[in-house]
Amino acid sequence: MIKINNVKLPLGAKDSEYPAAVAEFLHLSPQKIKTVTLFKKSLDYRRREQAHYCCTFLVELCSPSDEQIALKNKNAAPFTPTPYAWPTAARLPAQRPVIVGAGPAGLFAALTLCKAGVPPLIIEQGEPVEKRQKTVQRFWQGGAVDPLSNVQFGEGGAGTFSDGKLNTGIKDPLIRTVLKTFVEFGASKDILTDAKPHIGTDVLRRVVFNMRQEILRLGGEYLFSTKVTGLSLQNGRLAGLICQQEKKAITLPCSHLILAIGNAARPLFYHLAEQGVPLCAKAFAVGVRIEHLQARLDAAQYGPNHPSLPPSDYKLAAHPAGRGVYTFCMCPGGVVVNASDTAGSYVTNGMSYKARNGQNANAAVLVSVLPEDFGQSPLGGIVLQQQIEQAAYRLTGGKGLPAQTVGSFLHGAKNQIGSVTPTALPNCVFTNLAGLFPPFVTAALQAGLPLFGQKIKGFDAADAVLTAPETRSSSPVRILRNENFQSAVQGIFPCGEGAGYAGGITSSAVDGIHCAEKLIGQF
Repeated sequence: MIKINNVKLPLGAKDSEYPAAVAEFLHLSPQKIKTVTLFKKSLDYRRREQAHYCCTFLVELCSPSDEQIALKNKNAAPFTPTPYAWPTAARLPAQRPVIVGAGPAGLFAALTLCKAGVPPLIIEQGEPVEKRQKTVQRFWQGGAVDPLSNVQFGEGGAGTFSDGKLNTGIKDPLIRTVLKTFVEFGASKDILTDAKPHIGTDVLRRVVFNMRQEILRLGGEYLFSTKVTGLSLQNGRLAGLICQQEKKAITLPCSHLILAIGNAARPLFYHLAEQGVPLCAKAFAVGVRIEHLQARLDAAQYGPNHPSLPPSDYKLAAHPAGRGVYTFCMCPGGVVVNASDTAGSYVTNGMSYKARNGQNANAAVLVSVLPEDFGQSPLGGIVLQQQIEQAAYRLTGGKGLPAQTVGSFLHGAKNQIGSVTPTALPNCVFTNLAGLFPPFVTAALQAGLPLFGQKIKGFDAADAVLTAPETRSSSPVRILRNENFQSAVQGIFPCGEGAGYAGGITSSAVDGIHCAEKLIGQF
């Protein structure tokens, strides 16, 4: 088998056209080709009038001599599939391992342990995904926030109410294993071939549910609505977990813990610090959500001649005045949601369904925050996040997420809705965002937006809408671990985004598998 890169296909090309296109690319007759499988496909619209798909194919040829001819092409190389071999434990531990957190890291760690013959206990402070969805909907309809089960907490993690974006900046062979696993449990097969794959919040919920059923079938156990409030330690080693179930405190014996908490698990971070688990501050980012008409973005990036193309996306970065400003978690055809997890505070996030067919597009516009910006205390970043989130609530008197037009934010114009109708769930209140953030954040946003407008026409249009605050893009804390993924407190394996080792669904899932592999190696 060989892998062929950089095969250009016209827009609208059908699967049945792949063999002929590959044959022409290799200068072979179609009869020489046994099988053609699409491996990756990306849209190239740098020259609008010549927009096309750039594809990678896996090809089987009819004979070794045909293969030698094909390999003379500089874009062809031998390829041998290497499916991931799930690890197997050499022995059973005296106590079953425990995983705290049922987000992507926790779920993939759990699945790996189950396949190894060591089914874990999964502890999640939120609800199962089907109950969590109803709880979140009640909140968006005006109900009170549930501090245990919300957009941040619950089965599936914070990514459950997002775009379900799967592209990642890491390079790891396990990425394909993660994508194949998602397909196995209900995701569309196109995530295996799209250069920028996404599941969509609606499909991801079903995938998470199906993964739970498989983990249960393989012997795993879940404790939902159970909050870990502390650790029991003996001689510098983990001995148990102190948990709260409704009004009842329980202690669970535990000698091996995968700590896959999300970056919103603030009380637990404080407990870890108090009990001597080594932590350090890390860089993170804060900012706003920006909304545009999806059709305007499409016209600005595609031009007027390609209505059949998928909703356009973007990824932008600038460095005004020595401060990084960048877009994150862009949601084509999506909505802005209230992602708060505590009363008296506001947090925003973006969310898209699989179809991405909403009127607006949204993305976070973030400013880098460094440890020296908040004194380098391990928990200083959490304090800053809380200050911003509480200030946002006070700014509108708790009547809705604070919002402002770009024209008002940049030029002091009056807030006035134009072509962009804000989608914020449940609602937003127009105000002045300038005083919400530390001055360096506001200054960087005001400098960065016009720079982005130079890259995408209309990005800084006066009627674009900003909704604030976006504070949970990454963890401000890292739970330190060694090369074996273990904390200095023996028995604790920090994992995933909340622990500071991942950034998004896919990288968290990969870290969950790696963490489980290290734990299995101890048995």
